[in-house]
Amino acid sequence: MLTAISIRDVVLIDRLDLSFSAGLTVLTGETGAGKSILLDSLGLALGARAESGLVRNGCDQASVAAVFVPAADHPVFALLRDQGIEADDEIVLRRVVLKDGKSRAFANDQPISAGLLRRAGAMLVEVQGQHEQMGLADPAVQTRLLDAYGVKPALQTAIAVAWRDWRNSLTALAAARAAIEAAERDRDFLDHAITELSALAPQPGEEDQLAIERQRLQQGERRAEAIAAAMSELTPRDRRSGGPAAALRAGARALQRLLPPGDAAVDNPVTPALAALERAEEALAEAEGLLARLANDHDADPRRLEQTEERLFALRAAARKHAIQVPELPQFLANLRMRQGALENGTAKVEDLERQMGAARSAYVAAAEALTAARKHSATRLEVAISRELAPLRLERAKFVAEIAPLDEASWGVQGADAVRFLIATNPGQTPGLLAKVASGGELSRLMLALKVVLAGGSIVPTLVFDEVDSGIGGATAAAVGDRLARVAADVQVLLVTHSPQVAARGQSHLVVSKTNVKGRAETRVVHLSLDARREEIARMLAGETVTEQARAAADSLLAAT
Repeated sequence: MLTAISIRDVVLIDRLDLSFSAGLTVLTGETGAGKSILLDSLGLALGARAESGLVRNGCDQASVAAVFVPAADHPVFALLRDQGIEADDEIVLRRVVLKDGKSRAFANDQPISAGLLRRAGAMLVEVQGQHEQMGLADPAVQTRLLDAYGVKPALQTAIAVAWRDWRNSLTALAAARAAIEAAERDRDFLDHAITELSALAPQPGEEDQLAIERQRLQQGERRAEAIAAAMSELTPRDRRSGGPAAALRAGARALQRLLPPGDAAVDNPVTPALAALERAEEALAEAEGLLARLANDHDADPRRLEQTEERLFALRAAARKHAIQVPELPQFLANLRMRQGALENGTAKVEDLERQMGAARSAYVAAAEALTAARKHSATRLEVAISRELAPLRLERAKFVAEIAPLDEASWGVQGADAVRFLIATNPGQTPGLLAKVASGGELSRLMLALKVVLAGGSIVPTLVFDEVDSGIGGATAAAVGDRLARVAADVQVLLVTHSPQVAARGQSHLVVSKTNVKGRAETRVVHLSLDARREEIARMLAGETVTEQARAAADSLLAAT
């Protein structure tokens, strides 16, 4: 409930701090004293439109802070937590309005948007006034109130579950159909790519293996080329010449002719040269043999290198074509085959999902029909209950209708397949119409009171504000209004602006609003009244400007009756 409000520099209010209690609190005062300013100030804290005209003359800004202590399980706590705002048990909504009309909003001293302020405010306070009826005019609120009045929670749970299942099945079906359409568009690509990659048959790790093999074969080829070049240098270019070996042998023969016969050749200076030629011939023969063995032992395979490079280049070309890496090719091919398989099996899958969706829709329709039947039964009971409340409120000629209208399938939702609308006809023969369009201000306020008497237990809003719900009535009707306000206040906190002494006497707490001059400036003040002061205020409301003893006696009678 609302426990306190702090107002600074709003129109005629300089500085005002008020506390509120549970039950029925009445606000009275002379016309023009500033009761509407007090409600406008509360409206600011609840997210109403900010205007520069609300800032007190000569001030830079106006501010209003409203303090609430909702029930521990009230949904406003979850709303604020979703926005990162923690609140243990107390919520402070604050609004600051600058003289240029701009404003800032806060919840528990953390900045919030005006939209969030309005959402939180609507959960905490409902205003029913001469010119605005917040909450009850909202079809979603009417649906919730009707359901709370006589619809089993199990039916509401069932429709929510059925709606979720149907939505999920529709989503799955749409995804399957989209996949088939995409696959159909890619059919030619899939067929060609799968054929091409299947023929290539890429294997995991193949690129690394081919690169290693290619490097090994390239090294072997370079060795073979070097051995061949070395051997070619030892091979005579002119077939008529014997090559290096023949030249060495010819040189040796020429030197041998210089040697004398016998042992004398040992000491001949030609002998070392001849020995060197013979060693060279032996070394050359050894080199030729070694090169021949190397050539025979070498495993250079030009064809194998060509095949390896062709395979490696083919893999890399395929990867570039599909904008992936070579190691990804096997999985890419597997994915293509899966897409192709989905295309081939997609029709059967869609048919299965269509059956599931049809079953889910049927379940939703069944749940919606059960909910609609329960709502119609609840609506009949509600109409009877509201009708009993209308006559004492001088609305005996009015007719209240809780209409249950079917919705187009496109408008079905988590709350069912029908729309709930509260309608009113204020005169016989009149076609019932929307609440805000048919009833006058006073009629609408009293109708809202009747609705609240019957439906108060179904609302999440802990505080109701009525602005002159008793306008234009008196006597027994005013007494009836006071009685019903007291009944509503047994369930929720009620703040009431009233000019009726019969209604004011029913208040558990009484505030009087007055206007005074302070240093030449008009200023609105609000004070809590004691029992004696309440007696005098109610007597003033009964008698007017001059309070008589008869008026005081009548006030005593009204207070005693409560």
